[in-house]
Amino acid sequence: MSFPRVLFLGSAALFLLIGLWAGVKKMISVSSKTERTHNPSVAKQKAVTISQPILREGGSVPSLDIVDQLFTTGPNKLPIVETMTYESSPPWLKGRPAWIADYASHYATSCHFIARSLNGKADYFTQKIFPGSQFNVFRKDKNFQFYLLADLSRCKMAFYYIDLDADERVLLKTYPIGVGKPSSTPSGNLTPVGRFRLGDKIGVYKPGMMGLFQNLQVEMISVFGTRWIPFGSLIGEPSHFAKGLGLHGAPWIFDPKDNRWKENRNVIGSCESDGCIRMAFEDMEELFSIVITKPTIIEIVHRFEEAELPGREVSN
Repeated sequence: MSFPRVLFLGSAALFLLIGLWAGVKKMISVSSKTERTHNPSVAKQKAVTISQPILREGGSVPSLDIVDQLFTTGPNKLPIVETMTYESSPPWLKGRPAWIADYASHYATSCHFIARSLNGKADYFTQKIFPGSQFNVFRKDKNFQFYLLADLSRCKMAFYYIDLDADERVLLKTYPIGVGKPSSTPSGNLTPVGRFRLGDKIGVYKPGMMGLFQNLQVEMISVFGTRWIPFGSLIGEPSHFAKGLGLHGAPWIFDPKDNRWKENRNVIGSCESDGCIRMAFEDMEELFSIVITKPTIIEIVHRFEEAELPGREVSN
């Protein structure tokens, strides 16, 4: 074979190899880019957005909602309540007519609870009552308490009642919540882990009600929404001091365009509070009406699977 022919074939082979290498390099580049985009372990680390809770491996917080069975006067009501038929002269009250507040006091049931049952809907304030009106109250012969389990990693809170005599628990509802900002505390954010009794220094707020917050006069609903229940005494040794913390509604923001206050629901499902647990308006109103007259414990954990729930779980 002549030298020019050898030179020509060699050059052609070289160009072919260069072309093949360019194609392979491009494929590697595309593959690497795809891996960085879809594989979190390879992707370039980004700042964590605190408004999104970090979901962890494992199980999940159970989801259920049978709370209405506390309020219904029908056959499906829960065994910890009973239905009253209103009479103005009940045997346990002498000398004057009975009002809803008297029934509430006698049966350790809030007026808000009775109002919702009486109205057949989530109306906690209307208290029009007549002879023969029916509503639910908590049974005096039942030994029970309420129990809340807050999962910080998933921004969820399970709500149970515990039958202390039968050593059984029943899941009533699962609520979405907002929790504390990420921090270097043992809990990983400003909401402490541990078990607390709910305190009795509750707050009820409306637009126009002023109060002190961080040494400043503020409109209280702009911080606490319409309801506040503090964490009370500690059970065991929590990982973080909880004074000044509690359960409350989502903060409200004044909208000058509409000239009215509006709930900031964006904080629910996020990690943005200074340590308190936030709830949506309707959820906080509901929970408040149920627990404020009964012993209630809240257990706060990183993950639901870490909880030490009392009693044996049963379904209603």
